Amino acid sequence: MLLGYARVSIDDQTALLQLEALEAAGCERTFSEPASGAAAGRPVLAELLNHSRRGDTLVVWRLDRLGRSLPHLIETVQKLERRGVGLQSLTEGIDTTAPNGRLVFHLFGALAQFEREVIHERAMVGLAAARARGRKGGRPPKLSAEKLQVAQRLLKDPKLTVSEVARTLGVHRSTLHKALNGAVAKQVDGVGRGFVRAG
Repeated sequence: MLLGYARVSIDDQTALLQLEALEAAGCERTFSEPASGAAAGRPVLAELLNHSRRGDTLVVWRLDRLGRSLPHLIETVQKLERRGVGLQSLTEGIDTTAPNGRLVFHLFGALAQFEREVIHERAMVGLAAARARGRKGGRPPKLSAEKLQVAQRLLKDPKLTVSEVARTLGVHRSTLHKALNGAVAKQVDGVGRGFVRAG
């Protein structure tokens, strides 16, 4: 069965063009979804995927109607492949039920993977360069060294609990526990020990 999918913005003038092209291609059912390209949730597309069966073919007017980015498009096509559903794009002339169409998407997949690896490599190089300049990546600690010292002094008072001290310092109890455990671990040469004080 040929299943048509049209995605249109509210002010999109190509809606009729898409629907006519899908009907001309022989689609027995057509699903139309008003959504922007950046929208992550597409309930109509999800319904179409659930409705599809092995041997069906999803037909779109153009590839950008199906995927909001190349990685998202590849991910969607992989979902279709796992369900045994083909994909046809009328404008680009791609048909994954044919060998040439499958080859095109394998190339797209390879390019998407290459892009991810390049981004990861650049991030690693950037972090290494920052470390070489004495900068550390990641979020700054929620509990400064000064506040940690204050917490340790306050906790010497048996009347105060960890929860009370954490509230006083404006942090969550788990944040204080983590900082205290880290301080204990440093004191015992890197061997982590749980902070046993109850709160």
